[in-house]
Amino acid sequence: MTSRYLVTGGAGYVGGTVARHLVEAGHEVTVLDDLSTGLAEGVPAGAEFIEGRIQDAAKWLDGSYDGVLHFAAFSQVGESVAKPEKYWENNVGGTMALLAAMRTAGVRKLVFSSTAATYGEPESVPITESARTAPTSPYGASKLAVDHMIGGECAAHGLAAVSLRYFNVAGAYGACGERHDPESHLVPLVLEVALGRREAINVYGDDYPTPDGTCVRDYIHVADLAEAHLLALDAMTPGEHLVCNLGNGNGFSVREVVETVRRVTGHPVPEVIAARRPGDPAVLVASAETARERLGWHPSRPDLADIVRDAWAFTQERERGRA
Repeated sequence: MTSRYLVTGGAGYVGGTVARHLVEAGHEVTVLDDLSTGLAEGVPAGAEFIEGRIQDAAKWLDGSYDGVLHFAAFSQVGESVAKPEKYWENNVGGTMALLAAMRTAGVRKLVFSSTAATYGEPESVPITESARTAPTSPYGASKLAVDHMIGGECAAHGLAAVSLRYFNVAGAYGACGERHDPESHLVPLVLEVALGRREAINVYGDDYPTPDGTCVRDYIHVADLAEAHLLALDAMTPGEHLVCNLGNGNGFSVREVVETVRRVTGHPVPEVIAARRPGDPAVLVASAETARERLGWHPSRPDLADIVRDAWAFTQERERGRA
């Protein structure tokens, strides 16, 4: 059946990929984005686009919508430390306004883009949803606050909601790829080195208690991530707030990512060993058993080479567009 969904932040990397999957599945999609970090070209063909803030969602949200998928958030950890007020105002205050608009309009389904940053330094791996939450940045704290807010909305007002806590999202889906400014994610940074736009990749610490001394992270393909959101829309229950981790359940080290980029691109990627960054855990790997059991989700692109290959194709196409 065709449904109508509002996708907040749908001009960004993840939101745009999910919006495209919704359109391809035959749904009616409206993207709400203020373009502060997203790009208009990230809105998929076939979706209606409204340039606006989530704080003003009540202007456009009405009972004709079947649900909301919420991606509109600032997500730079370092910036959140320097400007915490920006993250509380947008990520928390904006979501509060969105929930009020949904309540008034009678829209009772929500999928929320949460994050593994809610866990902070893990006490054990793989990380389950029952793990202690102790975020180490205002960004992670703002996302955890929203998770608590959604839980209260479900209990008090019967909202059906799923929070999806992402680990490291990478790869590309056609024209949907990473183009953050500034870029802070490892895969696109290493690809910029392969492309010749950077001289070398900084490896922050090579003395961690891991097989090759570098940090290990759980990478998930953005298309697998998007598919989980569509499954979540069908798996939610009124009055329940379901929290699911999204990850492949295995990890790749920084050096494994760099070596994979070398193999996929055929280009050299010089490394520069730098000091550890404060607060960087040695290993962050997800347990995604809840998503498998409750959503029926199984990532179909778990191989790191496939993730890098798709990201490289997007990077090359974008570079040709700059020429």
